[in-house]
Amino acid sequence: MTKKKKIDPLTGDELTKKVKELGNLSKEEKARACGYYTVTKNGVERVNMMKFLNALIDAEGIELDGKQNGNGRGGRSASYRISVQSNGNLLIGSAYTKQMGLQPGDEFEITLGRKHIRLKQVDAEDEEFSEDEL
Repeated sequence: MTKKKKIDPLTGDELTKKVKELGNLSKEEKARACGYYTVTKNGVERVNMMKFLNALIDAEGIELDGKQNGNGRGGRSASYRISVQSNGNLLIGSAYTKQMGLQPGDEFEITLGRKHIRLKQVDAEDEEFSEDEL
C-alpha cells in the first residue's frame, strides 16, 4: 500500500482556488484534497468536514457569528437586560465588562435613581462634549 504524504490544510485564497479547481468532486473528496483529514492508527482516513467548511467560510470572508468577542469562543450574546436574582443581587455579566474594556479591580460610584442605576467609573477622566458633538 502506497502511503501518501499528508499536506497541511489549505486556508484563505489557496483553499478557495483549490476547491474551484476540484469542480465536480464531492464535498468529502474536496476536503481530503485540501488536507482536511486525519489518519487513524489503523491507517483509515477520516475527513474533517467541520474544519473544512469552517475554513471555507473564513476564506470567503463570510461572518456568521456577527461581532467576534476576541477569544474565538461562542456563547450567549449580550441582551442588555438583567433580572434581580433570588438573593436580591444584580449581576452584570462578563459580556458587558469585556465590551467596556474593564479590568478586575476597576471601581465605580453607584448613583440610584427612581427606576435606574447609574455607574460612574472612579478615577476615570470626565469626558466633556461640545454641543456640535451631541
